Amino acid sequence: MMDTVDVAANLAAVRARIDEAAAEAGRDPAAVTLIAVGKAQPVERIEAALEAGQRIFGENYVQEAQGRWPALRARHPDVELHLIGALQTNKAKDAVALFDVIQTVDRPRLAAALEKEITKQDKALRCFVQVNTGKEPQKAGIMPEETASFVGLCRESHGLDVRGLMAIPPADEDIALHAAFLARLAGQSGLSQVSIGMSDDYADAVRFGATHVRVGSAIFGARPPRSP
Repeated sequence: MMDTVDVAANLAAVRARIDEAAAEAGRDPAAVTLIAVGKAQPVERIEAALEAGQRIFGENYVQEAQGRWPALRARHPDVELHLIGALQTNKAKDAVALFDVIQTVDRPRLAAALEKEITKQDKALRCFVQVNTGKEPQKAGIMPEETASFVGLCRESHGLDVRGLMAIPPADEDIALHAAFLARLAGQSGLSQVSIGMSDDYADAVRFGATHVRVGSAIFGARPPRSP
C-alpha cells in the first residue's frame, strides 16, 4: 500500500513556520535547528525526509536507531543524529558509538558513563543537559535550581562537551513560559543552545528562545499502529 504522507511538503511547511516565527521574534531563522524525529516511523518516511534534504534527525531509543541508521548513514554520511530519549547507563556504549549529540544527560552516573565511553571510543560527542522545567515527578531531568551546578559537574569533573539545555515541558502548560525559562537557565550557565518544542508548539518555542526544535508527526504524519 502506497504511503500517503507527503514528507517533503510537510518538511517545507515546518521550515516555513520556523522561519516565520523566528522573524517575528527578531531572530535569525538560520539560528534555529530543525530536528526531524523518527520515533516509530517507517523507514520509507525517513528516507523521504533525507531525499528532501533533511540531515538532522532525532531518535528516542538506541535500539531502534541501531536498526536503521547504520544503513541510512552509509548512503548519507553527512547525517547528524541526536538522542532525545532517556538513556540508561548500560546503553552508553552503544549511544556514544551511534549518536553525534545526546540531549538527555540528567544524572551524575550517566555523565560518568558517557565520559568513560567517549574516552574509550575517542569520540567527539556533544551533549545537552535535560531539565525538568515543570518539576514533574514522573519525568526525567534535573531540577531547574540544580542546573548550573550539574552543568559544571558535567564539564569540569567529566569533561563533557555540554552545548545547551533540553526540556520536555508539561503537556498542558504554555510552552512560551518554559521556553523562555529554559533559555534564561541556559544563559546563566553560559550556554547558547536551547532544545524545546515539538510538533504542536514548535513555532511558539522558537518565538521564545528555542534554538533546536524536535518535530515528528508534523513532518512524518501519525505513527502507524504497532503490529500486535
